[in-house]
Amino acid sequence: MGNKKWYQLDEEEVVKEWKSDPVKGLTKKEAEKRLIRYGPNKLQEGEEISPLKLLLAQFQDFMVLVLLGATLISGLMGEYVDAIAIIAIVLINAILGFIQEYRAEQSLAALKELSAPQAMVIRDGEMMKIPASQVVPGDLVRLESGDRVAADLRLLDVQGVKMEESALTGESVPVEKVKATIPDEDLPLGDQGNMAFMGTLVVQGTGRGIVVATGMETEMGKIAGLLHHAEETKTPLQYRLEQMGKVLVWLAIALTILVMGLGIWNGNDPQEMFLTGVSLAVAAIPEGLPTIVTIVLALGVQRMLKKNAIVRKLPSVETLGCTTVICTDKTGTLTQNKMTVTKIFANGEEWSVSGSGYEPRGEFYLGNTKKDPSVIPSLKNFLEVGVLCNNATLYERKEGKGRTGDWSIHGDPTEGALLVLAAKAGIWKRDLENVWVKEWEIPFDSERKRMSVLFRNREGKRILVVKGAVEELLERSSSVILHDRILPFERVRKEEWLRKNEDMAREGLRVLAIAYKEMEEGRMEKGKGEEWEEGLTCLGLAGMIDPPREEVKDSIRISQQAGMKVVMITGDHRLTAEAIGKQLGILPENGLTVTESELYNMSDEEFGEKVEEIYVYARVSPSHKLKIVQALQAKGHVVAMTGDGVNDAPAIKAADIGISMGMSGTEVAKEASDLILTDDHFSSIEAAVEEGRGIYDNIRKFIRFLLASNVGEILVMLFAMMMALPTPLLPLQILWVNLVTDGLPALALGLDKPEGDMMKEPPRNPKENIFARGLGWKIISRGTLIGLSTLGAFLLALNQGATLLTAQTIAFSTLVMAQLIHVFDCRSDRSIFHRNPLENKALVAAVLSSILLLVGVIYWGPAQRIFDTVSLTYTDWLWILLFAAVPSFLSGVLHLFFVGVKKGRK
Repeated sequence: MGNKKWYQLDEEEVVKEWKSDPVKGLTKKEAEKRLIRYGPNKLQEGEEISPLKLLLAQFQDFMVLVLLGATLISGLMGEYVDAIAIIAIVLINAILGFIQEYRAEQSLAALKELSAPQAMVIRDGEMMKIPASQVVPGDLVRLESGDRVAADLRLLDVQGVKMEESALTGESVPVEKVKATIPDEDLPLGDQGNMAFMGTLVVQGTGRGIVVATGMETEMGKIAGLLHHAEETKTPLQYRLEQMGKVLVWLAIALTILVMGLGIWNGNDPQEMFLTGVSLAVAAIPEGLPTIVTIVLALGVQRMLKKNAIVRKLPSVETLGCTTVICTDKTGTLTQNKMTVTKIFANGEEWSVSGSGYEPRGEFYLGNTKKDPSVIPSLKNFLEVGVLCNNATLYERKEGKGRTGDWSIHGDPTEGALLVLAAKAGIWKRDLENVWVKEWEIPFDSERKRMSVLFRNREGKRILVVKGAVEELLERSSSVILHDRILPFERVRKEEWLRKNEDMAREGLRVLAIAYKEMEEGRMEKGKGEEWEEGLTCLGLAGMIDPPREEVKDSIRISQQAGMKVVMITGDHRLTAEAIGKQLGILPENGLTVTESELYNMSDEEFGEKVEEIYVYARVSPSHKLKIVQALQAKGHVVAMTGDGVNDAPAIKAADIGISMGMSGTEVAKEASDLILTDDHFSSIEAAVEEGRGIYDNIRKFIRFLLASNVGEILVMLFAMMMALPTPLLPLQILWVNLVTDGLPALALGLDKPEGDMMKEPPRNPKENIFARGLGWKIISRGTLIGLSTLGAFLLALNQGATLLTAQTIAFSTLVMAQLIHVFDCRSDRSIFHRNPLENKALVAAVLSSILLLVGVIYWGPAQRIFDTVSLTYTDWLWILLFAAVPSFLSGVLHLFFVGVKKGRK
C-alpha cells in the first residue's frame, strides 16, 4: 500500500489511486479480488495453541506425573501388566481431556469471530454492513457517531465529525475532522485532520472515507503494541474451583496416606498399598473440574447464541443468574422499532394518517374527510422539512428484476417514519435532493434532543431544517404557521401546542416537532451552528407509535416472576413512557415515573431513597444511566443495563451485566458490553438470564456428582482399613472407576436442560459459596452412603463365602453402579424421583456406555486378567443393584417424607 502521505492528496487523486468510485464505491467482485490480494483486515494475534501442545499439556498435571512415577516403580518391581494398564488409562484420560479442551478452544474462537466489529461500506452503490475483517483498500466507508473505525481512511465527506484518537495518539480530547487537502510535510498523526485511523472512535457527526490501508499496514498495525488486547482471564467460579482443587489435593493426599498407613499396619503388601494410595489420590482429586467448567461455559454460550445473545466475557455467564434489576431501553428492545406516524398537528389542525409499517400507502384525514396534503402549502412544507432533516433511506426490497412490495428503511426508525409519511403524500427524498443540496449538519444528539441541517438550492437560497423534542423546539421558535400564515409564537399558543403534545403522549405516541428557518444571504461561519437554531418557525407535530413486541409482555412477566425488577429508560415524553410501561406490565399501580429534570434536581441521597420505587425513567438522556446503575448497585442490586449509543458506554461498563444492541448498537457500546443481543429484543435478555442460571446449576450438578463419587471412593477404602478388612478395591480398579464415571457422565450433566421452575426462583446471591444451599451436605452425605453401600456389598460377599476376587469384583461393580445411579440424582436439588431420567439423552448414552465398559471388564478374559475381576452370577448382580440403589433411593424417600411433613404443617 506504499508510504504515501494520503492527507496531502485531494479527494479525486485518492479515488483515482485506488480505482474506486466516490459515490458507488467498489464493485462486489472487485472487493472479493482485493480481499484475496491484500488479505483480511486484521492485526496479527498471538500464537495459537497447537493441538500437539494441547495434547502434551494433558501430561503436565501434577497427579498424572505422580501416576506415571508409580507406573515406573511398578515396572521396576516386575508388575508389567499393572504398569501397561496404568499407562493405557493415562493415555485414554489424556485423549479425552484433549478432545474436551480442543472443542472448548474452538467454541471460544468461534464466539470471538461472531463478536468481531462491523463496518458500513458502500459497494455497487448499496450500503451494507460487513465484518471489519472484510474491508479492503479502496472501499468507501460510511462513518456515524459511535462507530469504531475499521481501517485507515482518507475522508471524502464530513458533517460535524469529531473523533477520539487516544488509542493511537494518547490525546483524549476529540479532534474535529475536515475533508480539505493538507499540504504540510511530515505531520504527526494527531494533526492529519482529513484522516481517520483504525481503532479510533467517531464521537460526533457523520462522514464518508476511502480505505487507504488495512490490517498490519494501518497506523495501528504499525504500532500494534499500543492496542489493548483483551486477556484471557479465569471466571470467578473457575478461580474459586481452582483454589478448592488445591485444598482437595492436599486433603486427598492426607487421606490416601492414612489409608496406605492403615493398610500396611494391617499387614497388607506395602507395594500394593503404595499403588492403591497413588491410584486413590488420582481418583479422589477432581482434576477434570476446570476443563469441564470451561466446556460447560462454552456450550452454554453456544446455546445463548442460538437465543440471539453473544457472550463477550465468560464471567458474565455466572453473573446473569444473580441479576436482580434489568434496566432496558424502550425503542427496538421492548418495541418493534417500526415507527409509524398516525397523527399530525399542523397548520392549526389535527390530522390522522392511515397505514402501518414502512409501506408508503395510506390516507390523510381531517376529521372524517380524506384530503390530499400535497395541495395544502403549510402541510406540504411540514412533510418536506421532515424529509430533508433526515439521514434515513426508504427502499423496496427487490428479487432479481422484480419488485417484492416489501419496504424497509436504512437508518433511524423515527426518521424512516417521516419518510414513509411524506411518501404517502407523493413526496420523495430523491426529488427534494435534486433541488436542495446539503451544506452542513448538526447531528441529533441525545443531550441536545434535536437535529439541524443546512440546505442551499440552485438560486443560492439557504434554509435550516430542524426536528426534535417538542419542548426543545418550542423554546427556540419565535413564529408558527397557522392556517397558512406565519404568526408570532406567543406563550398562549405554545401552551396549546404543549397540551396537544401531552394529548398525543397519553395515547402512547412519540411526538416530534418540526421547524425551519430561512437563513440570511452571505457567508455563515459553520462554528456558529447552534446559534442558527434560535428564531425558528414551527411547522407542526408528528405523533408516531412503535408498537410493543408481541412476546415482550410474557418475557417481562417471567422476569418479574424470577425475582427481577424491570425498569424502562426512554427519551420519550413522560405520558408516552407511562402508557407503554402500563401496557407492558412494567409500571405497577404505585410505581414511580421520573423525568430527567426531576432526576437532575434530586440529591444523591434523595435519589437513593426513591430508586427502588422507580420503574420508568422518561425524557432521560444516556448520561443519567450511569447514575441509575450506581444508585441501584448501592442498594445491593445486581444490575443489567442495555444501551446502543456512545453515551450509553459508561453505564454499560459500570453495570454488572452490560448489554449492547447487535443491530442498532455502536461499536463503542458493544466493546463496553458483556453481552450483545443480535436481535435487539428484550426477550433475548430473559432467555440469556435463564440460560445463565441453567449453566451455573449444571456446574453445581457435576461438582456434586464428582465430589460425592470421590468421597465414596476414599471412604470405602478408609473404612475397610480402619476395620482391618482386606482391600475392597485394587489400584487399577480405582483408576478405571475414575476414568469411566468421572468423564462422560459428568460432562453430560453439563448438557442438562434447566428445571422447568428455575425462573420461579429468586436470583442467586453473587457472594454465594459454590457449596451453598445444602450442596456441601449432599456431597458428604451421599459420598458416605456410596462408600458404606460399597463396603456393605463387599462384606456380604465375604460372609457368604465368596472368594476375595469375587468380593472385590462385587465391590468394584457396586461402586460404579452407585455412581451411575447417583448421576441421575444430581439432576435435581430435590430427589431422583423429581425428573424424568430419560430427558437428558446424552446422559443416558454416557451411562449406558459406562455400563457396557463395566460388563466388558468383568466378563472379557483379557480384561479380567488385567483388572483382577471374575465373572458374576445373576444373584450377584441383584445384590449389586440393590446396594447401589440404596443411597439415591434412601435420599429420595427422605426428601418426599420431609416435603410431606412441611405440607402437613401448612
